[in-house]
Amino acid sequence: MTFRPVTSTQHAQPTMEGAGVHLHRVFGFGDPSESDPFLLLDDFRNDIPQHYERGFPWHPHRGIETITYVLEGTVEHQDSLGNKGLLGPGSVQWMTAGSGILHQEMPFGNATGQMHGFQLWANLPSSLKMTAPRYQDIEGGDIPEITDDDGTIVRIITGSFWGKSGPVDGIAADPLYLDVTIPPNTRKTLPIDTRANAFAYVFAGKAAFRDAANPVGVRVEKEVAGQEVNIRDMSGNRTLVRFGSGDEVSVETGDEGARFLLVAGRPIQEPVAWHGPIVMNTRAELMQAVRDLNNGTFIKAAH
Repeated sequence: MTFRPVTSTQHAQPTMEGAGVHLHRVFGFGDPSESDPFLLLDDFRNDIPQHYERGFPWHPHRGIETITYVLEGTVEHQDSLGNKGLLGPGSVQWMTAGSGILHQEMPFGNATGQMHGFQLWANLPSSLKMTAPRYQDIEGGDIPEITDDDGTIVRIITGSFWGKSGPVDGIAADPLYLDVTIPPNTRKTLPIDTRANAFAYVFAGKAAFRDAANPVGVRVEKEVAGQEVNIRDMSGNRTLVRFGSGDEVSVETGDEGARFLLVAGRPIQEPVAWHGPIVMNTRAELMQAVRDLNNGTFIKAAH
């Protein structure tokens, strides 16, 4: 077994999307090879309705899959093919945009005005860029949840983990998408496909991720004012942790415990031509998508 080293950490950056939704961008619109096959991750967490209620009005997608995971509040969605629905707390929507779809997503807070969810974009390989769009809407109660002996809780959105499989299937990147809660003062080892790119996103508490040869991140010896002291170097709220190669992730929590997304997928390793919500392989394909939008032929599949 080989522990994955931490290659970088970074904090999610505040930004605005849609019609004025305040959110934090974890990664996106940078070098796509860094997180291949994943393109973007947004954390839309807010308890001020004016900062999210205008939502994400009608917009196009082509060439990707979008994964919306709701923790608090609800998200109402509808699209140009006549699909519509409501995502409640704990639920997931995995949308394969494929050849093209127009849709909108409108968030609503819970009884106290809180809204919290994530949207992850996964790339599609060239062979599936123009596949027919499809939805997988999964209710929160249908997502398997495992509680380990030490109190660690893992919700399996997609992929196989600890002998159980998530309900989302048929995804091009064959990803693993977990929601992991680790109790205070616990050390845990989580298996990961060695051929996959992987990252963690901490959104509650603090956690230290480390490999066996480099315990930095759990306890660091430093000299401060002439004295050696032990300090904690943990990744806290809204921190992205990227990993190198290996088949296990090691994590340790302090007094707060931690909750994080753990996501992994095998890289597609194809050229990426990217313009907003449209992701193709070449500039010519992007230009064709724009022409399709302008002349009304963007939607290729009938309901």
